[in-house]
Amino acid sequence: MGLKEEFVSIYRENIKREGAEEFLEWLQGTDFFEAPASTKFHCACKEGLLMHSLNVYKVLMEKHFNKETDNLESATICSLLHDVCKSRFYKVSTRNVKNDVTGVWEQVPFYMVEDTFPYGHGEKSVFLIERFMRLKTSEAMAIRWHMGGFDDSARSGGFSISLAFDKYPLAVQLHLSDLEATYLNEKGTSSVRNS
Repeated sequence: MGLKEEFVSIYRENIKREGAEEFLEWLQGTDFFEAPASTKFHCACKEGLLMHSLNVYKVLMEKHFNKETDNLESATICSLLHDVCKSRFYKVSTRNVKNDVTGVWEQVPFYMVEDTFPYGHGEKSVFLIERFMRLKTSEAMAIRWHMGGFDDSARSGGFSISLAFDKYPLAVQLHLSDLEATYLNEKGTSSVRNS
């Protein structure tokens, strides 16, 4: 089973909310299933965003999900869709790089950001999802704050992220899962750099 088929299978099995099929249809009309997850770091490769979304889902399910108390649909929505803001976000371009072996300059492809809807990161994902299906408050908070201290608002010294993490365990679970997937599980997944 390919990555896209795995994603769609998990999505359809776990997400039954009104608007879920319409959102999936919209998602399939974007570059979500082909896009990278970053320009040069983790999963900076074709299908990288898809790979990252599945990795976050797997970490959350294996390490942070409690079958007795947590909601499977909520965990699936948050982990699979937290970075939907990166669809229609990257563009393939080329740059000149000197070939170390031949000494000849060559054009090589690379990913660059082309943000046509600069609405923020987590908040953009929340906005895009809610165009089709209603999120619970805990889901919106988890997706909004999944970047943790890397979020521009958190770096500016606000306390909203601390309040969200204190009140919504799902936000902490998603953040931890995103960190582990990105910095531990996805090392070596960049087509641009080796580590």
